[in-house]
Amino acid sequence: MQLSAAPYEERLTAPRSWWLISFLVGVSFALVLLPFGTLPLLAGLVGGTAAAAVAASSYGSIRIRVVGDSLLAGEAKIPVTALGEAEVLDAEEARAWRTYKADTRAFLLLRSYIPTALRVEVTDPADPTPYLYLSTREPERLAEALKTARAAAA
Repeated sequence: MQLSAAPYEERLTAPRSWWLISFLVGVSFALVLLPFGTLPLLAGLVGGTAAAAVAASSYGSIRIRVVGDSLLAGEAKIPVTALGEAEVLDAEEARAWRTYKADTRAFLLLRSYIPTALRVEVTDPADPTPYLYLSTREPERLAEALKTARAAAA
């Protein structure tokens, strides 16, 4: 597999506020264990913070990549030849496609803390998925990378 002319990679990391929330979860665990002494309190603080941080990190570590002739979005791997036009969605339009315009058959890589997105038509007749909805901080750059990869694959 050769690289496309304009490779693209983005990691959809969790917002900074989630790390504060992870610490507060640790504080909550520590307060629950306070009656049992100092050592359980410290264990609750460290363990609760670590558990919440692992959960935030795993949810917030999704990657979107255009590599060679494929789009890799989370667990999905789609050849760019099966994709049609990409539509850049601003915050308002992205919210509409997440809610009342959404199709239940669509593939959604949705992160509510990212306001912008890219909607890409699926042109493969054998695939029942009508489109991909990809939350991304750089929808224009992703659309350009897909366009370049499609041109290189043709």
